[in-house]
Amino acid sequence: MCGIVGYLGKNEKKEILLDGLQELEYRGYDSAGIAVIEGKNLNQFKAIGKLENLREKTKNYQTKGFGISIGHTRWATHGKPTELNAHPHLGDYSYVVHNGIIENYQALKAELQAEGVKFLSQTDTETIVHLFEKENKTSKSVFQAFKNTIERLDGAYATLLITQADTDTIYFAKHGSPMLVGFNGDDVYFASSDTPIIGKATEVYYLEDGEYGYAKEGVFKLFDANGEKTFKKQALTADKVLAQKDGYRFFMEKEIYEQSRVISETMMGRVLDDTIALDELGSDFFEGINSVKICACGTSYHSALTAAYLLERLAKVRCDIEIASEFRYKDPLLTPDTLFITISQSGETADTLEALKMAKRAGLKSLSICNVDNSSIVRESDAAILTRAGIEKGVASTKAFATQTMVLWILALYIGQEKKTISKDVLKTEIDAMLHTPKALVVTDTLHEKLHRLSKRYLHGHGFFFIGRDIFFPLALEGALKLKEISYMHAEGYPAGEMKHGPIALADSELFTIALMPKSMHYDKMKSNVEELSARDATICAISPLPFELADDFIQTKYDSHPMLEFFEMMVVTQLLALEISVRLGNDVDMPRNLAKSVTVE
Repeated sequence: MCGIVGYLGKNEKKEILLDGLQELEYRGYDSAGIAVIEGKNLNQFKAIGKLENLREKTKNYQTKGFGISIGHTRWATHGKPTELNAHPHLGDYSYVVHNGIIENYQALKAELQAEGVKFLSQTDTETIVHLFEKENKTSKSVFQAFKNTIERLDGAYATLLITQADTDTIYFAKHGSPMLVGFNGDDVYFASSDTPIIGKATEVYYLEDGEYGYAKEGVFKLFDANGEKTFKKQALTADKVLAQKDGYRFFMEKEIYEQSRVISETMMGRVLDDTIALDELGSDFFEGINSVKICACGTSYHSALTAAYLLERLAKVRCDIEIASEFRYKDPLLTPDTLFITISQSGETADTLEALKMAKRAGLKSLSICNVDNSSIVRESDAAILTRAGIEKGVASTKAFATQTMVLWILALYIGQEKKTISKDVLKTEIDAMLHTPKALVVTDTLHEKLHRLSKRYLHGHGFFFIGRDIFFPLALEGALKLKEISYMHAEGYPAGEMKHGPIALADSELFTIALMPKSMHYDKMKSNVEELSARDATICAISPLPFELADDFIQTKYDSHPMLEFFEMMVVTQLLALEISVRLGNDVDMPRNLAKSVTVE
């Protein structure tokens, strides 16, 4: 996701910031900006698009002598990628950059607007700088104003603030989003990861949640809830690729772990206490719409299949799912009362884009669900909902699937809400489950270690069946796809009830069955299906909150109060299992053979 850099010292600041932001390109971004204070001079530059645009804007700007500076690359999450929405955000005399989510920003914004504060952007971040300047009017010091500000913020954040009220100091705070501090003599560097400061700083300190403080020339102060604290610096790695992975072995592993955080960003501003808000869609968007057709490929197709259950069950609207590469050649029947939805991580998937163009020519209203704003599919669609997953470097998609599925769940509730086909009680139950989803996506050391140990049992044999029912059937398809993509072992996803209609003929001890057995949905039916396989000597790995006596291996899940919580927790298990099997086989997890991240050909 977004990237932060900061520098305090006497060296040329513009180049340090731009070089640092360049090193953060791997995180993904659609706009960038810097702000510098030297003496009483405050300069700021922003640009949308690639960093070359920001370099062009700053080509005649140079810094001299001591100063403080901050920079940021933004991946649009709340508000379009525009210069007004780009960081740093300006108050009357202060600048702020921020990664994460300010969950209570709407309440804070309303409070500030009632006092006459004018907002320029659509972001949650701008709230921080205005709140700081309000606090600074009555606080005994600038630092106290900053401390009061962060105490009022709910959610996840890593933030840097500079102000003309204290022109030689950078203020910082970290809670939930990563940030570190680098040191080289009196020079102080801040960044979202190691890469921007490798070769510049010699030592580093990784900030912990709840820590905040300030840096000025020759002074660095760190605080937490117990007051000022000491800390220990450590040597800085020189491996930039390792630094980009934040200590994980593979980008795919990093992205699996990120899902708990990015799903919160997907919900930000959309999932409220008792209602669903989709500002991307006009109030009349669903007028005249009686059915939905979703078109996608690969992993996105599996999220679409999941959505079919949710849309018909929750929104009471008919939903048909199409594989984009087949849809184009079937001479499809398209009626104007159908909303045509396309799903794509990159927004450039050729088959999906061509299917969208067909639907547009037929006069259908279109909606895209995508991770990349301004992509071809987004531009071609009447409306778009961004998944906010951030860049995904692993070819085998993980967090893209999670965020697509969350957006589709949100959309199902929104349609039900708009068409009044969902009761307030059901809506409240669904929203409560949504708000618990980030916890279901947390990867614990215990879970990962168990899957690492189990993976050695699944390196040989003649294949895998992933089986599930209802929404867990598309999850079985996705689990099988993840395994075959990176391990190169044969795997199939099947509706559990279909096993006896042919596939059970393959059952023996060398057939590995990954059984998705949620407590909240069709558990007894699933149990019967798995018992049929076990009776034929298939090797069973059961994923369930309830122990299953016939399982050869059992992975116990924790969340069983709602099917979607079980869905997301089991999703993580299947992703990690595929990862660990692939690692044991010695494969390139991030770049599996024959595959590309964005499929731009038919």
